Amino acid sequence: MSARRERAIRAGHASADRLMDGGHPGHTPVPLPEGAAETWIAFDQAVRDIHRFRYGTAYNGADVVALCHPDGYVREGALRGPDPVLELVAIRCTDWVPAVREQARRVLRAVLDADPAGTVRRLTPLLLRLGRREHGAWALELLPAALRGERLRAELRGSPDLPTRRFAARLSLESGEFGGRELARLAAAELDPQTSQLWADAALAAMAADGPDDEAFDSLVGAHLPMVRATGVTALRGAGRAAAAGKHLTDRSGLVRACARWVVRQDGGDPYAHYRELVEDPGSITPYAVTGFAECARRGDAPLLRALLAHPGNAVRAAAVGGLRLLDVTDHELLRPLLDDPSAAVAREASLSLRATAGRLPTDWLLARIAPDRPAHTRRAAYRLLHAQGGVAGLRASVELLTDGDPVLRRIAAQHIQSIWSPYRPLALPARDPEVGALLDRCTGLFSDWVLRQMRSRLGLPPGKSTTDGY
Repeated sequence: MSARRERAIRAGHASADRLMDGGHPGHTPVPLPEGAAETWIAFDQAVRDIHRFRYGTAYNGADVVALCHPDGYVREGALRGPDPVLELVAIRCTDWVPAVREQARRVLRAVLDADPAGTVRRLTPLLLRLGRREHGAWALELLPAALRGERLRAELRGSPDLPTRRFAARLSLESGEFGGRELARLAAAELDPQTSQLWADAALAAMAADGPDDEAFDSLVGAHLPMVRATGVTALRGAGRAAAAGKHLTDRSGLVRACARWVVRQDGGDPYAHYRELVEDPGSITPYAVTGFAECARRGDAPLLRALLAHPGNAVRAAAVGGLRLLDVTDHELLRPLLDDPSAAVAREASLSLRATAGRLPTDWLLARIAPDRPAHTRRAAYRLLHAQGGVAGLRASVELLTDGDPVLRRIAAQHIQSIWSPYRPLALPARDPEVGALLDRCTGLFSDWVLRQMRSRLGLPPGKSTTDGY
C-alpha cells in the first residue's frame, strides 16, 4: 500500500471516530481534498464498523452517519433527505441492498443532470474506484457521457489522481481529438509512466497512418520519461531518421542508450567507435559517454577507463569506476585510494566495485575510515565494505556506529546487526568467541530476550544482558 493511500485511509478512520464521538454531528466529517477517494471509502466502512462493534454507541441522527448505517432502511431514508453528502451517495450506488442502490442512483442521476461538470470533477476519482465493486459498473457508465466536453477532459487529464488522469487520457484517445504532434507533446509532458505510454503509442500510430512528423519525433525523444524517449528513438529508424539516433547514445537513461545503439547498428553505424571517439576527446567527454562506452566495450578497453580515474570531473571519475565494474575489472590498488576521493559519487562507486572482494582489504585500514573525523561519504563507503567482510569485523564496526553522530550510519548499522539473526539459516559469526558475546551485549536493544537467547545458544555463548539494558 502506498504511503499516500495509507494516509487517506487513516484520515477516513479518524473522521469516523470524531463524528461518532459527537465531534461534528450533522455535517461532513472533515474538509476532504479533491481526489481523496480512499478517505471516503474508509470513512463509510469505519462508521458502519463502529455501529456494529462499539458497544453502547448510539445513533445520533446525523445524516452523514445515517448514510453509512448498517441498517439498509436507515441508509435508504437518509438518501431521501435534503442534500445528502454526494460522495456517500456515490458509495451507496454500489450498495448490496437493491432498494438503497436504486434510490442512490436516482439521487446521483438528478445531481448529475443539474451540474454535470461539477459532479464529474468531484466524483470521478471515487467512481473509478467504486467501479471495481460488484455493483460498480453503473457508476462507471455515467462518466463517458458526462465527459463529452473537451475542456472537462483536459481538466481531468491534469488531475493529481493517477486513475483519473489515465481514464481521461483513454477517453481523449477514443474521441480522436488529437493529431500525432499533439499526442507527442502530451507524452513528453506527462510524468505518469502508464499515461505517457498511452500518449506515445497513440502518437506513433497517428504518424504511421498520416506520415512522419519531425516535430512530433523531437517531442518524443526529448520527453521527461526514459520509456517515452526510448520509444521515440526506436521509431526513428522506421521514419527514415536513423542518423538522428547517434546523439542519443549518451542519454542519461540506459534504456534509451541501448535503443540508440540498436538504431545506429541497424543503419550500418558503429556505436563502439562513436563512444570511443567521445571518450578519447577531453572536450566532448561526459559521464554518460563513459557509461555508454563501458556498456559496449571489451575488457581490453579497461586501460582507457583507468586513465579517466584521474579526470578532473567528479561525475566522469565516478562513471569510469562504474564502467570498470561493468567490464568486471577490479584493481584493488587503483580503487582503494578512491574511498578517500572528495566526491561522494566516486567513493560510493569505488565501494560498490570493491564489495565483492572486500575480504581482501585490510580491516584496520577500513576501520580507520569510519572514524568520526572522516568525511561522511568516506565513512559510509568504508562501512559498506566492512559490512561486506562480515563476521566479527562487520559486527564490530556496526556496534561502534550504533552511537555515532551520523543518523544515517546509526540506522544502517542497526539494520545490519538485526539482519544477522534468522531462524532459518546459520549465524555468520564464529562460535564460542568472547568478543562476539561482548558485542552482542552492547546491542541488546535491537533484539528481544528470546532472540538473544537463541543467538547465544547457537553460538555456544553463555547468557548475557537482557534487552531491558539497552545499548
